[in-house]
Amino acid sequence: MIEIKKSALTNNYRFLKSLMGNDVIVCAVVKGNAYGHGVGQVLPALQSVGVTHFAVFSSTEAQHCHPFIRQGVSLMVMGFIEPAHMRWIIEHEIEFYVYTPSVLSSAIAMAKILNKKACIHLDLETGMNRTGLTEDELGTCIPVIKENRDWIVIKGITTHFAGAESIANYVRVMNQFDRFKEKVEMLSHDDIHGELLHVASSAAAVIYPQTRLNMVRVGVMLYGYWPTREIWIQYARAMKNHSNPLQRSIVWKSEVMLVKDLEEGEFVGYGLGYQAPQNMRIMIVPVGYVDGYSRSLSNNGHVLVNGQRADVIGSINMNMVICNISDHASVEQGDEVILIGAQGDNEITFSSFAEMNNAMNYEILARLPDHVLRMSIP
Repeated sequence: MIEIKKSALTNNYRFLKSLMGNDVIVCAVVKGNAYGHGVGQVLPALQSVGVTHFAVFSSTEAQHCHPFIRQGVSLMVMGFIEPAHMRWIIEHEIEFYVYTPSVLSSAIAMAKILNKKACIHLDLETGMNRTGLTEDELGTCIPVIKENRDWIVIKGITTHFAGAESIANYVRVMNQFDRFKEKVEMLSHDDIHGELLHVASSAAAVIYPQTRLNMVRVGVMLYGYWPTREIWIQYARAMKNHSNPLQRSIVWKSEVMLVKDLEEGEFVGYGLGYQAPQNMRIMIVPVGYVDGYSRSLSNNGHVLVNGQRADVIGSINMNMVICNISDHASVEQGDEVILIGAQGDNEITFSSFAEMNNAMNYEILARLPDHVLRMSIP
């Protein structure tokens, strides 16, 4: 089971809001099922503390989130819209990126059918070389926009930085920002303006204040994690305060399924991955790689039980993990097991869990599958 702490989400949003200022909207990015935390838990919690703008990657994700969105709160698709979903998107006033002329044409055509305006954000290519309107494509779109003002609302103009998480990309990021401002100015000459100008994700919003404009798109920091250690160090140095203002909002727990004794020389689990060097006591935990507990943690990970660490031994199975509890005073079937989080005086942080997996916070969070039960706690 995964517990999502509303108090941590509240703390993180309030910290970010205080950092950005009252004139900047903090758009909460909830793609990837709210970075694995669960939109059913995250969206109500964040709306209750004042978040009024959310962003997802696709129209499918938007459909998943929409039942949790309150009246007056905006939902924005930053990426792919299934062609069959365009009607639903416009009917429900979902905002979305226009990153090719074809998306603009499709939106206008459907808006005319529905007699309802499409709410768009012009996504500009500035050097990321991923999605975004190139200069030629923007030239194609301008007359189309001017001819169809009755069918579109330009909610925003945007771009995405290539690597604001590292100061090594400073020149590239600043070049992108300059190109963005130039294109916004060019569009203004054609009387095309966006209500919102937004380019900064979590990293840029922290270390490049000039890029905040009037909205920032914040993802991983809302859940209690710095984009990279480098960003945290830069923030701490600038603030002259090494107290982490973010709180982790996730606790992943299970329970002891079985306790058994093992004789010296016996092998554990599949293959010959682990052999008992002495008589041992082991426990089985009903979590495996199908639940997002990676096979890379075989003979490498650890969990908490009764406040003590227990090493993972043998291969991670699809549905089970085996741990050494030989040095634990007493462990019984049904005892709580912490995979990520604190128990007693010990803690397994998500950062350490990701490092054991040799992966980024983002990647591990996004891999937590939907079938794992999620529950909101205060």
